[in-house]
This record gives sequence, structure tokens and C-alpha cells, in this order.
Amino acid sequence: MTIQLYCFGESGNAYKAALTMQLAGVEWESVFVDFFHGETRSPEYLALNPMGEVPVMVDGDVTLSQSGVIQDYISSKTGKFGGRSANERREVLRWVFWDNHKMSSQCGTVRFLMNFLPEEKRPAEVIAWLQGRLRGAFKTLEAALEGKEWLVGDQPTIADFACCGYLYYPEPFGFDRADWPNIDAWLDRIAALPGWKHPYDLMPGSPADRAT
Repeated sequence: MTIQLYCFGESGNAYKAALTMQLAGVEWESVFVDFFHGETRSPEYLALNPMGEVPVMVDGDVTLSQSGVIQDYISSKTGKFGGRSANERREVLRWVFWDNHKMSSQCGTVRFLMNFLPEEKRPAEVIAWLQGRLRGAFKTLEAALEGKEWLVGDQPTIADFACCGYLYYPEPFGFDRADWPNIDAWLDRIAALPGWKHPYDLMPGSPADRAT
């Protein structure tokens, strides 16, 4: 049975789930969610996910929201990308939780404020504060990758696919790969994995679509 992922291309959180399914080799299809026209607040969508967020995964009678939960589900279902031991699995989850709280939440917010709001509505002080928080997160990630190819163990895991979720996007939000050599090389390693695709190629929806 084909897994459905409710998503849109601009969502880094949706990208984490889509990338995990893509690299795990499961059969899946995207269902476009028109976030920028309010679909996640519609009664129909809230019936699917009362949290009003993407992504949402539907696999038969299993419906899940929250990217980290979907990643863990796919990892458990396929036996891939979850770590080689119980200790590694806990470390994988530690990084997934860290990313959701410390990095992706900041990336998503500041990227939205800088790129998807009208210029006159962009709060400069809030953006500057969030970028300061992000620099701290990038320093943590850069240090964790020193002398390592992957965040946990000797192979890629959902920890890597969680933490990279927003870092391939072209819109400016305070991240320049050239400033973070360990992160830069790690992103290249992930992009070299068989089946990898850029978020705008993997999921429907992009700023270019809305510009037409």
C-alpha cells in the first residue's frame, strides 16, 4: 500500500519525513497541502490533524503527524536509519528532539519571517534575536560533526535527516554553508545518498509556483 504524505515543498518539517521515506525506499506519494491559502486551518484538514500542521502521514489505518514521529515510524517499519543498537537509537532520538526544539523551530520561523511575509511586516528585532539563537544551534551541530561523517554511529540515521531539514533551502535565513565547514561537508554526504532529492524536487509547491 502506498503511503501518503500531506506536505508542501516549502516545509522543512515535511521534508524531513519525505526524505526519510525517499531514502528508505518505501512506496509513497505526496498530497499537496495549500498552506499559503489556509488549507491547514480548514475543517477538512483539522479533521485529519487537529494540530493544523504538516506533515501528516497516512499508512493504511495509521495516521501520524509530527515529523520526528513519522521518521521514527518509517525507521521502525523498514529497519533503516535507526541506529545499530539501543544506545545508538537513544542517541538518534536525542538529536531528533534537539533539532525539533533548538534548530528547526528557529529555522522555520525566521525563514518564514524573512521570505514569506510582506517586506513591511518583517519584524527586524525578532529576526535578529532568532538568528542569534540559530548561531548557537549551528555551533552545536558543527562541533558534533567534527571528525565524524554522521551524527550517530558510522552510518546515516534519521538524526541526520532531521537536522538537515531546513539547511538545503535557498531562501536566506541566517545560514551560510561556507561559514560551517563540517556542516557543509555533511550536507554533501547526505545529498550523495542514493535517492536524495532537493525539497523542491521531492515535494510539490515552491515560491516559484506562487510567483506565477
